[in-house]
Amino acid sequence: MPRSIAIVEDDADQRENYSDALSGQGYIVQTYANKNEALSGFNKSLPDLAILDIMLEDEIDGGFDICRELRHKSPKMPIIFLTARDSDIDRVSGLRLDAWDYITKPVNLQFLSVRVSSLFRIASSVQSDLDQPSALVLGDLEIDQNSMAISWKSHQLSLTLTEFWLIEALARNPGHVKTYAALMQTTRQSYVEKNTINGYVRRIRKKFKEVDESFSMIQTVFGVGYRWQPEH
Repeated sequence: MPRSIAIVEDDADQRENYSDALSGQGYIVQTYANKNEALSGFNKSLPDLAILDIMLEDEIDGGFDICRELRHKSPKMPIIFLTARDSDIDRVSGLRLDAWDYITKPVNLQFLSVRVSSLFRIASSVQSDLDQPSALVLGDLEIDQNSMAISWKSHQLSLTLTEFWLIEALARNPGHVKTYAALMQTTRQSYVEKNTINGYVRRIRKKFKEVDESFSMIQTVFGVGYRWQPEH
């Protein structure tokens, strides 16, 4: 069955160009011109992947609002921001909302098609992992991959999908250093720097410390990456 893609773009010409390029690759494409249209459509059915502009008509951050709603409805959906806004602040904001990619305009339509295909392959790989029963108990840490849940000392943490992936990658190899390059790949995002990974780890540590002030299992290996402290 063909994959479905939603495009939320207020510029009619760009919207049509993106739609034609992706429809030509065999995808089922639904387009929306503004936030309200998109949210109404998503209440009826969700796409397999969403491409969002950020500024939509008079909604300065309309795309960010849509992303939050989609993340609530589908934590694992691939989401791409495709926007003219190229500031680092906007990029970081988009990735903190767990978008899988952030692409600035103008975009080569062939590149967009290839990137969409790549994200669908990643999504299929993630789903294949989830389809197999997989749980990990490591001391006070419990990871349930099927429900995408992580608990520490019996307290379930409120995590984004990217935070879940990073914790799992570290905890499945306790004592082994996960380099910045490896952790960048773990995020499944194309625009990731060392500072981005450091930011994710700071937020992860904070969430653990909210339930356990003495938490210190994620160790920094300066200049290299991070590791999960092995049980003694």
